[in-house]
Amino acid sequence: MNLHNIILMHYVRQSLKGMKKKMNGFFKWFKSGAKIKRWIFLMLIGIVLVCYGIAKVLVTDEMGFRELTKIIFVFVLGFTFTIISIICIQRRTLEILVEESDTRDLEDKSKVKSLIFNRKIYNQGPKVVVIGGGAGLNTVLRGLKNYTDNITAIVTVSDYGEQRSKSKQDLGTLPLDDVKGSYVALAANENEMDCLMNLTFKNPKLEGLKFGDIYLTAMKEAVGDFSASVEESSKILNMTGKVLPVTLDQIKICAELEDGTVVECKDKIPEMVSQKISKINRIFISPTNTRVAPGVIEAIEEADAIVLGPGSLYTNVIPNLLVPGVSKAIRESSAFKVYVSNIMTEYGQTDSYTLYDHIKAIIDHAGKGIIDYCIYDTGEIVPEYIRQYNKGGEELVEQDVSKVKEAGIKLIQRNMSTIENGRIRHNSDAIATSIIQLICDDMKFRDMQNDTRVILLDSKIKDTKKKMKNNQAKSKKKKNKKRSGNSKFFEKYNDRIQAIQDSESNREKRIKEIEKTGKKNKENEKNSKNIEIQKSEIRQKKENNRQSSKIDVNRKLEEGRMLESRMEETLRRMKEVNKNK
Repeated sequence: MNLHNIILMHYVRQSLKGMKKKMNGFFKWFKSGAKIKRWIFLMLIGIVLVCYGIAKVLVTDEMGFRELTKIIFVFVLGFTFTIISIICIQRRTLEILVEESDTRDLEDKSKVKSLIFNRKIYNQGPKVVVIGGGAGLNTVLRGLKNYTDNITAIVTVSDYGEQRSKSKQDLGTLPLDDVKGSYVALAANENEMDCLMNLTFKNPKLEGLKFGDIYLTAMKEAVGDFSASVEESSKILNMTGKVLPVTLDQIKICAELEDGTVVECKDKIPEMVSQKISKINRIFISPTNTRVAPGVIEAIEEADAIVLGPGSLYTNVIPNLLVPGVSKAIRESSAFKVYVSNIMTEYGQTDSYTLYDHIKAIIDHAGKGIIDYCIYDTGEIVPEYIRQYNKGGEELVEQDVSKVKEAGIKLIQRNMSTIENGRIRHNSDAIATSIIQLICDDMKFRDMQNDTRVILLDSKIKDTKKKMKNNQAKSKKKKNKKRSGNSKFFEKYNDRIQAIQDSESNREKRIKEIEKTGKKNKENEKNSKNIEIQKSEIRQKKENNRQSSKIDVNRKLEEGRMLESRMEETLRRMKEVNKNK
C-alpha cells in the first residue's frame, strides 16, 4: 500500500468518526429526557392535516357547506398544531441549552419551568457582599450561589503569626486558606474543586505547598496584580461570584486582654485567655496602616446586602473591619447590613458571650451603624450535642433579645442549626433564604412586586423552603423506619441515644488524638531537654574558658610584679655599692 492510499484511508477514518459524533449528537435530541419527540410528532400531524386540507380543495370539483367547513377545520387545526410545535421545540431547545450551562443544583431538572428567565435573573440578581473567613463564610456563600451570580466574598489574608514552611517562604505566597475555601464554596462542583485546591505534592522541594498556592501565585505573575488574579481566577474556574482579599499587605492579628497582656499569635489567644483568666479587650491588626485591596470598597458601595459572619468573632469577622476604609464604607452604605450570629461560643475568644455581647464587640471595633439586622438561631438542638461542646469549654449562645432590641437592631429568628458528622453547623439554605427574603420585601415595599426578578426570587425562596421541609420529612421517615419494632422508650429518646453514641465515638477519637499529641509533646520535651543540656554544657565551657583566661592573666600580672620588684631591688643595691665606693 503506497503513501497516497494510507493518507486517503486516514481521512476516511477521520470523516467517519466525525459523522459518528454528529449522528450521536443528533440522536441525543430524541432521548426521553429531551422532551422533543412529542413536539416533532405534533408537527408531523399538523403538516399532514394541512396537506390533507390543501389536497381536498384541489381535488374536489364541487363542495357543500358541510364539506367546506370540514376542510377549513382540518386546515386550521393542522396549521395550529404546526405553529404550536415549532414554538415549543424552540423553547425546549433554549431550555436544554440553558439547563446544560446552568451548574446550580436543581432538585428535578425535568421540571424546569422558568429556566430561560432564571439565567437572566442570576446574572441580574441582588448584589451581596459577604465578609468574614473560615467555615462560616463558606456556609453563607454555599447558600447564596443558588440565588444570584453577583456575590463578592471579602476574606482575611493573614497567617496569624503562624510559622510558614520553607517552600512557601521561597515562593513568597500570601496566606490563602480563606481564599481557597471561598473558591470551593462558590464552585459548581465543590468536591472536585476541594480536591484540586488542596492537592498536596510528594516532592520534598514542594513540602507544605498545595496546588491552590502555586496556581494563585502563577495567576499573579500572569496578570501582574494579586487582586486582579483572584478575580480572573473566578472566571477561569467557572465559579459563581468572585473572591477578594481585604488587603494585599501582610498583616498580623493581635489581641489585647483586659489585664493589658498583648498576644500576637492567633493560636496562643485561647491559651493566654485561659491562663490569665482575662477576656479579650480588643483586637488590632499590625501594621495599622494597611491598604485596602482594589475592588473592596466599590463592591461594598454597590451592594444590596452586606453580610457579616458567622465565624470566629475576633479572628475572622472583626479583623476585616479594621482595615482602613472598610468599616466606614459599610456604615455609609444604603445596603442591608446583616450579622449572622454564631450558634455556640468559642473557647478562648467568646467565653460566656451572649448574643448582645457578640454584636457589641463588632460595634465597639467598627462603630455604630455597622449592623441593621441580626439573624439568630431558635436554639432547638438536642442537649447531648451541646454537651459535647460543653466538654471543650463552649456553650450555646444566650439570646438576650431585649438588649439587642434596645440597641436598635432588628432581629430575625430562624431554625438555622443542623447536625453534620456529629457537629453543630449553620444551615446554608436557611441563612440565604432569610437574606434574599429581606431584599425581596424591600423591593416589594418600593412597588416592584411585579418585577420579574422579585417574582422569580419569591418562587425560588418558596422552592427552597419546600426542599427544606421535604428534607426534614425524609429524615423523620428514616428515623421512623429505624424505630419500627422498638419500644416506646426508644422511640421517645432515640435522638438523645444517638447523640450520646456520637459523643462517645467523638470522645474516643479525641482521646486517641490527645494520646498522639501527648507522645509528640513528650518527644518535644525530650528534644527541648537535650537542647537545654547542650546549651548548659556550652555555657559551662565558656565559663571555664573565661575563668582559665582570668587565671592566666593574674599569673602573668603576678610574674610581672615580681620582676619589677627584683629589678628595683637590684637597682637599690647598685646605688648602695656606688655610695660606699
